[in-house]
Parts: sequence; structure tokens; C-alpha cells
Amino acid sequence: MEMLKTILIALLIVAISMALLSVKVLLKKGGRFPNTHVGGSKAMRERGIGCIQSQDREARRENPRAVAERKA
Repeated sequence: MEMLKTILIALLIVAISMALLSVKVLLKKGGRFPNTHVGGSKAMRERGIGCIQSQDREARRENPRAVAERKA
């Protein structure tokens, strides 16, 4: 019984937390969660700092001017 009570209290705390985190999204017309990615920050873009996913995508893109390596 004690364990069930603890689980219910934990679920209640999680539900209240989720409700409080989504107040702006639920109550504001057209509300959205804030963009917390590095690429979404104007200051970071001005410094030339980008998202690691964007940097990885750029690094994996094939370079059309690359010289083909010889196979021995």
C-alpha cells in the first residue's frame, strides 16, 4: 500500500510539472515551446557557432571539387 501511495504521489508531481511547463503553449493562441537549440540563438549564429547536427551534415556532404584518391 505504501509503494502505491509513493507511485501516485510521483505521478501527480510529474503531471503538475508537465502542466506548468505547457501553460504558455496551451493558453496562448499559436503558442509554441521555445527553440532551445544552438542554431535558434541569434547571438550564437552571429558568433558563427552552429548546431553539431548541422556541422555534421555539412561535413558529410560530398565535395564536387574533391580529387579522387587512387586505390593501390
